Amino acid sequence: MGAAARSLRLALGLLLLGTLPRGADACSCSPVHPQQAFCNADVVIRAKAVSEKEVDSGNDIYGNPIKRIQYEIKQIKMFKGPEKDIEFIYTAPSSAVCGVSLDVGGKKEYLIAGKAEGDGKMHITLCDFIVPWDTLSTTQKKSLNHRYQMGCECKITRCPMIPCYISSPDECLWMDWVTEKSINGHQAKFFACIKRSDGSCAWYRGAAPPKQEFLDIEDP
Repeated sequence: MGAAARSLRLALGLLLLGTLPRGADACSCSPVHPQQAFCNADVVIRAKAVSEKEVDSGNDIYGNPIKRIQYEIKQIKMFKGPEKDIEFIYTAPSSAVCGVSLDVGGKKEYLIAGKAEGDGKMHITLCDFIVPWDTLSTTQKKSLNHRYQMGCECKITRCPMIPCYISSPDECLWMDWVTEKSINGHQAKFFACIKRSDGSCAWYRGAAPPKQEFLDIEDP
């Protein structure tokens, strides 16, 4: 092989290495409104973590054991999910691969949304909606019972900067980042995007379920 060919292969190799994701950058999540997190999840519960331990979860393609953290939990209430209570939550062993750290000991309550694994188990990542229960607004807590579910056919579009627009009537524009520079702003804490009888969606504020006149109206 000539010197020119070897140089070209080396350059291509370095280019490919430069495009591979680094471990520290491996976990990247797009912000979602709490309603979106609820609708996207298989399971949404209020719970405490009682204990934790590292467990084996099979092997990778090279035969190496896959480690996960297992949290034994005490479920307080299920807002969405299977009939059987969740007993164990699994997550990756570090935040670099989207693992979640929960306080154990049974004192701190969380709202936990994630993916069902069956037989009383679920899996969570940093991209799921997991927050201390006492940080939720009263409206958010009440919306978990019914109101968020009413809007699961709607699409919430985050506005990163002005101008931004909706592209269809079944969208609600999420403006918290523009107006408050926070994804935990007014719309996240106090509003839900609800589908109405004409098929359009609009923001609704309030802890009680929307009245029929809101659902029937054409304009927000």
